[in-house]
Amino acid sequence: MAAATDVSRTPAAPAPAPPPAAARPRRWSWARVRRAGLPYLLLLPAVCFELLVHVVPMLVGIWISFKQLTEFFIRNWGAAPSAGLDNYRFALNIDNAVGSALLQSFWTTLSFTLLVVALSWFIGTGAALLLQDPCRGRGLLRTYFLVPYALPAYTAAITWEFMFQRDNGLVNQVLVHELHLTSVAPFWLIGNNSFVALVVTAVWRTWPFAFLVVTAGLQNIPGELYEAAAIDGAGMWQRIRRITMPSLRPVNQVLLLVLFLWNFNDFNTPYVLFGNVAPPQANLLSLQIYDTSFENWNFGSGSAMSVLLLLFLLLVTAVYLLLTNRGRNADA
Repeated sequence: MAAATDVSRTPAAPAPAPPPAAARPRRWSWARVRRAGLPYLLLLPAVCFELLVHVVPMLVGIWISFKQLTEFFIRNWGAAPSAGLDNYRFALNIDNAVGSALLQSFWTTLSFTLLVVALSWFIGTGAALLLQDPCRGRGLLRTYFLVPYALPAYTAAITWEFMFQRDNGLVNQVLVHELHLTSVAPFWLIGNNSFVALVVTAVWRTWPFAFLVVTAGLQNIPGELYEAAAIDGAGMWQRIRRITMPSLRPVNQVLLLVLFLWNFNDFNTPYVLFGNVAPPQANLLSLQIYDTSFENWNFGSGSAMSVLLLLFLLLVTAVYLLLTNRGRNADA
């Protein structure tokens, strides 16, 4: 009996462990295939639309930049002779009129972009900081500040074009008749003042976007940081310098890049203000490319200028991201 009892108490052998998931044969069912392919199916219309609107025209423009496509071949693009790199050499040759005008447009566009980005960021950040704390009418002021950004670009530019008219424009009415800052009404859409008018119009349209982005970034800063700084005796400027601006660094890095790309490519504002031919002081690259392509009917040279502009913006973006990522890794 004792032997029988000992045998009955012997533990049973453990059950074999199931094979690992990687070793199991994977059974593909129609439901699993449909579930795995659903995200790609939902993305397919957006991808096709992106190819149709951006990628295909970009590839066609690159192809045209290697052709001598003028008004003589506008009906049959394929018959245009090959130009090789002649269009690029022609655009980059500062000894001829086209290359010299392109170089001047480049420096004008760069100056315009840097001014608009700096002023838009400064005004937008200042307005966002002023409306950071709850106050009466804050929601109304935020909505009012976003009106220039909500207006269509052409509407905003046309409005400023009327305001900059010399005889009956609102700007000269205020400067001459209300504030008496000058006795002679200046011209704003020609000469050196055209650059000022262009910058003012672009800043008025752009700073609400900076205000919106910075306002969103301020919402992610914990209020406990400001409370602790206030207890330690930090003033308003110290809190902005030590807490607000470092916390907004990732937001500002993206914001400044987007503002630079938008304004460097801006075509609507100068075209509406000045028409087909802008004053040399406000002749941006976008207008120079338009004039070469659609006024002089030299689509090959215009496409080459567009490709050069694309390469420059890609280079600026790559260098900017490299520097900002290096600075972020150094801070980490």
